[in-house]
Amino acid sequence: MSAPAATLSSKHIARQSRSNLAFALACLPRERKNDMISFYAFCRIVDDIADDPEAPVAERQRELDAWKAAIMRGDGTLHPLLAETIPLAAKYGFDPALLIEIIDGVASDLTRDRYETLPDLLGYCYKVASVVGLVSIHIFGHRDPACHDYAVNLGYALQLTNILRDVGQDARDTRRIYLPLEDLRAHGVTEEQILAGQSNEAFLRLMDTFYQHARRYFDLAASQLPRAERRNMIAAEMMAQVYSEILEKLRRNGFQVFARRERLHPLRKGAILASYLLRGLIGMV
Repeated sequence: MSAPAATLSSKHIARQSRSNLAFALACLPRERKNDMISFYAFCRIVDDIADDPEAPVAERQRELDAWKAAIMRGDGTLHPLLAETIPLAAKYGFDPALLIEIIDGVASDLTRDRYETLPDLLGYCYKVASVVGLVSIHIFGHRDPACHDYAVNLGYALQLTNILRDVGQDARDTRRIYLPLEDLRAHGVTEEQILAGQSNEAFLRLMDTFYQHARRYFDLAASQLPRAERRNMIAAEMMAQVYSEILEKLRRNGFQVFARRERLHPLRKGAILASYLLRGLIGMV
């Protein structure tokens, strides 16, 4: 592991990251916010281990396996973030095996850079995003079991949006293509075209199909959030708002994923944060 990853505290990691999840935590009560920061930093570090280009794949896998073994033992001595994160399972009543699933998800990138079908891809999205949501709703304080389906489908929506936004960056940096190969063939788009950063009408139709996949999961998640849980899920709903707007911006700007990485203007993100903080204060649902 790189020195920064090994030495920075969870709060430093959250501050240094420009993640929308770290941004959304501002609306949580202090104790839950601090625990979510620890969990977020855990997710960030295991992802960094998996993505470290300077370490051989076998070394990265060994390190991830060591983290999994520590979780299974309930032993936080391997890393300060494990010492912060492992106790959260007992505190909030979630299965620590969920933390292992997250590690298995990021480890997928060590050995796999293509997915044949959307269901194949959703299996990956489940581990790296939906499981993060399942842990998060426990820390947020959910009570209704229906929040489970909400978290799973919102996780799919968020991760599919990330994948759509990062098509160009993934192709340039790692030659990885997450878009299902089945969809590429259906639209007459080749892997070589994506790796070369070439957009045309066929590519734009492919992007729109993938947009529809993500939009469907945003809508499904919204329909599954119990009304009584809306206040507890304010941070999750902020994430949904931010990423839904990024998704719409991608489509509105013609899916220019090879030219730029779409993001919301800081003023717009600030307005979203203010809106949800106000909802929390006055109990709006």
